Order: sequence, then C-alpha cells, then structure tokens
Amino acid sequence: MKNTVLTFREAKHQGKKLSMLTAYDYSMAKIIDESSVNGILIGDSLGMVIKGEPDTLAVTVDEIIYHTKAVKRGAANALIVSDMPFLSYHTSIQDAIYHAGRMVKEGGAQAVKLEGGRNVLPQVRAIVEAQIPVMGHLGLTPQSVNAFGGFKVQGKSEEAARQLISDARALEEAGAFSIVLEGIPAKVAELITKAVSIPTIGIGAGKECDGQILVYQDMLGMFDNFIPKFVKQYANLGESMKEAIGKYVDEVEKGLFPEDKHCFKIDEEQLKKLY
Repeated sequence: MKNTVLTFREAKHQGKKLSMLTAYDYSMAKIIDESSVNGILIGDSLGMVIKGEPDTLAVTVDEIIYHTKAVKRGAANALIVSDMPFLSYHTSIQDAIYHAGRMVKEGGAQAVKLEGGRNVLPQVRAIVEAQIPVMGHLGLTPQSVNAFGGFKVQGKSEEAARQLISDARALEEAGAFSIVLEGIPAKVAELITKAVSIPTIGIGAGKECDGQILVYQDMLGMFDNFIPKFVKQYANLGESMKEAIGKYVDEVEKGLFPEDKHCFKIDEEQLKKLY
C-alpha cells in the first residue's frame, strides 16, 4: 500500500510503529522500498556519506532534487521526503516556498523536511499553505552543527527539554504532519511524543517515538568514518563489499575472470572469414 502523510498520521493513532531510511539513488531506493519501509528520506546526510564532506552544510537544492528524482523512480510505496538544505529556507518565506516547490515539482518529493522550532514557524506555515506537506526536525539539527559546537546531544536540561516540547507543539500547530527527533534523551522524546498528535520519528531519541529513521550506510556498516551511539549495525556490508571487490581484482590479475560462461560467442563460419 502506498504510504502518504495520511497513513503516517493514522499509524500514530493506531499505535503502529513507522520505519524510515535514507536513500540517494534508484538501486538502493528500490531495495529499501521492496523491504516495506514506510518512508524514504533523501537526506542532506548525502553531503557526508555520498560527497565525503565533514557535515551537511555544503549540500545544495539542485543536489537534493537530483537524488530525489533517482529515488522516486525506485520507490513505489514509500513516502518520499526531501531534506531542505542549509540556507534554502532561512533567507525568506518566499525562498522557502520556492525551494520546497522545486523539490516537489522537479524532484517528485511528496513532502519536505526542515530543521528548527519556533524560528521556522513562518516558513512551515507558508509551505503547508502552498499544499506541500512538511516534516519538522528538532533536537540535534545537523545544519546547526557550528552553533552547537559539534554533533552534541540536545535537550539535557529542564529548560532545553521544555523548549523542545514547546517547539514540537508549535510545529504541529503550524501544520507539520510529523517531526524527526534527533539526538535527545529518550525520556524527553517520550514526553514530546505524548504531547503531540502527529507522529515523531526518532534517531537517537529512544524507542518511545512513533517511528525510527537511520542512514542506511550506517545501519548496513558501509560508512565507518564515525559510528554514532544510536546506530545499530544490522549487517557489515562494507567488509563484505571489500572482500568481494578484492576477489574480483585478484581474479582479473590472474586471468580467472571472465570465464567462458561470461563471454559471447560468434558462429565459427563467420569467424573464419575474419582470418
């Protein structure tokens, strides 16, 4: 069944946990989609896991659109959510609507995600009024890495936790259909989840969220530059891939690949005419 913003809302009321993963290309999107995931995020995490950047800040709207188009072709059932990159919605409400619209019109996104609480409420309202669903993002918001002084857990004090709860309620009131909660104490995430009627999607925010999301390279062991505490590796494909590629290189060097079964044939009579 096709996942939509409505099925996300219904899942919370039915007590059904939602699953999301990132994807950035057709092949991986197809595999993830066929595994019955509820949503796929074309995250600005591509800056780190695809481009090799130290953070997400250099990602552009054009890059998100490019990768969204590829993912959309591979995913028939998952809800397609595109990240709004740094400075694509900060400069003005008009810019926010314009860039969100491009992600839907050119990329094929079915929703967009942006980071922040009360500081982005005007943008959230405007994008929603433009008939584009918005997913919020609170807590450890990667686009604020410089302001935070690094990738640090948020909401650890009473004041900070209360602000997160207040921001979550404000995002719901502004029209967001769900909220990602990243890098916050599990008990705080539980309070937020109970405080709003829209689903919360956790990443490093405990099991009481209405759903979970991970970067697929992290959970499959394909990105080992840094492994966050909240990541569970369900496989170590990085090592398996290195082993397979190493075997390929070895067989090529020794003349063992390709074998006859990998080669195409020509009729012997036709071949004789070539000599």
